[in-house]
Amino acid sequence: MDPILQAALAQPAITLFGAVRIDLAGIGSMTGPLCLLDGAATVVIDGESYSGSHDIYGTIDSIDAIEEGEGEEAPEISLTLNVPQASGSADLAGPAMQGREVRVMVGALDPVSGLVIGQPEIIFLGEIDVPTLSISQGERTVTFTVISVFERLFEVEDGVRAQDGWHQSIWPGERGFAFMTGIDKNLYWGGKPPTSTSLTLAQRMANIRSSALSNVSRWS
Repeated sequence: MDPILQAALAQPAITLFGAVRIDLAGIGSMTGPLCLLDGAATVVIDGESYSGSHDIYGTIDSIDAIEEGEGEEAPEISLTLNVPQASGSADLAGPAMQGREVRVMVGALDPVSGLVIGQPEIIFLGEIDVPTLSISQGERTVTFTVISVFERLFEVEDGVRAQDGWHQSIWPGERGFAFMTGIDKNLYWGGKPPTSTSLTLAQRMANIRSSALSNVSRWS
């Protein structure tokens, strides 16, 4: 934790705030992140302006408690936004939102200057897994299931190959494997390569010749 923020939290009275940053670059008319606060205020964090509401994408409705993962599950949270515009809810619930970065922060404000004290603490960093749109009378919400970045540790890299075609499918135009030789060889990590019990005809003839020469030299 930032030492300046830590010192402020030790004071008997402190003004706290919660902040959410969602990567919305390229979504609708957005060219940068959606930066929201949990209250009616405006603060600047790392050069980005955070406010209590957005004209299109609304306000923070709720953030569930962070749930610890078990076994093959990563930690996750549920984040709900009240969205005033139908176009905004369509953007937030669209497939392009999956994988977008989400940061949840807690910080402190100077009650006199209104400036952020120190550096807010990031209490959750993850990516959107599933957006869910809910519409009821007089209310429109979008709820995000946000999974921890540790979720990527559970991804199975099926189909990964050390060859040019696969490499360029991930990094187009990067031709690091295009002119390499020997990358079709099997590499055995942590053990010896398997031994083959089948010999080619040339190998058999070479073994017979070697055995014959050995016998000749033994009796000569």
